[in-house]
Amino acid sequence: MNETIIYGSVIGVVVLVLLIMALLNRYRRCPSDKILVVYGTTGDRGSAKCVHGGGTFVWPVIQDYAYLSLTPIGIDANLTNALSRQNIRVDVPCRFTVGISTEPESMLAAAERLLGLQSSQIQEMARDILFGQLRLVIATMSIEELNSDRDKFLEAITANVEVELKKIGLRLINVNVTDIKDESGYIEALGQEAAAKAINEAKVRVAEQEKVGEIGKAEAVRETRIRTAEANAQAVQGENEAKIAIANSEANRREREAEAQRKAIAAEKVAQAQALEEAYAAEQKAEDARADRDRASQNANVIVAQEIEKRRLVIAAEAEAEQKRVNAKGEADAIYAKMEAEAKGLYEILTKQADGYDRMIKAAGGDATKAYTLLLLEKLPELVKTQVDAIKGINIDKVTVWDGGAGTANGQTSTANFLSGLMKSVPPLNDLFDQAGMALPEYLAKKKDEKVETEK
Repeated sequence: MNETIIYGSVIGVVVLVLLIMALLNRYRRCPSDKILVVYGTTGDRGSAKCVHGGGTFVWPVIQDYAYLSLTPIGIDANLTNALSRQNIRVDVPCRFTVGISTEPESMLAAAERLLGLQSSQIQEMARDILFGQLRLVIATMSIEELNSDRDKFLEAITANVEVELKKIGLRLINVNVTDIKDESGYIEALGQEAAAKAINEAKVRVAEQEKVGEIGKAEAVRETRIRTAEANAQAVQGENEAKIAIANSEANRREREAEAQRKAIAAEKVAQAQALEEAYAAEQKAEDARADRDRASQNANVIVAQEIEKRRLVIAAEAEAEQKRVNAKGEADAIYAKMEAEAKGLYEILTKQADGYDRMIKAAGGDATKAYTLLLLEKLPELVKTQVDAIKGINIDKVTVWDGGAGTANGQTSTANFLSGLMKSVPPLNDLFDQAGMALPEYLAKKKDEKVETEK
């Protein structure tokens, strides 16, 4: 009985130890630079259970785990051709540093959207968000605000970007904006204006200090002169007092009144002259500063307007050249189509004529000469008509014949000979055929020759 109890106890202890080891083996600790994501059956914790720091049990079969790195990710977002509030395109090179947030909601969002992705994939996803928010922020700010008030620009970027990054479980760690540039040179002009303004202000301050020095110097000179004058006056007074003892007291009184009045008038005029000189110098320096500032602003406006007009002319020239090219191509295509149609028509006419001539030669038994004769006979009425029209065109107003009735050597009268010669002036049919390179049929030629012999 005791042995059975002992064996049972040992077995129980072994089972307990094995159970404890199995539990310890399923305990997963989370490093400080990572987030432990337990997924599978997580109860009411949502799609996953996220742990940062410490650890948790991962139950076999129903659960599994993975890690999300908290290492910061650097993203270059060099935005180009972004429109500002003034519709001026600017280039804003930025460097963002982001990382997975450790807030409970953000860790769950990161587990749902970033788990299993490579660092490059996370960068591309975040870069799209950063570009979009940068464009929105730049569209609400002027060039002056972007260039001078960097704190406001960074605050606006941070406020917009953090909200969108939080949706995928990321947070913005840092953002650096380097030199902002624009195509028109507006920012450069602003810098030149600021530099000129600073230089002018420095010149004004130097002038003011010089003025203070000159005033102090003038006051010292004036004090010296006053004291000297007082000393001289005292000396004169002593002399006058010595003379008063001898001279009339009234003369001494008038002399002293005149001397006092002279000193007062002289001092007043000196003070007025110095005040006018100082006022004029200060006003002149202020006017020079305003003129320099206005000149810089006008130069900046002229440069921007000239650049805009230059781009407009380039675009118009390119559009005009493209229109001319399209018109020339259309005209060339039309000419080609017309010539092609005329060539096809001429080809059809020549083809039909050649076909007709070929059929005519075949009808003449293959003899081209007979075919040519038939063709000429077809045109014979037109030739005869042409001869008749030629004679018909001769206008004979009147013919007077004086004939005594005497016969000629051939037994005919002069009138008969004239009429016979007139008829002979019309080319005979045989001669007409000879001129055309043809011959009359033999029966016609024979009849003509027989008739001539009979007449003889």
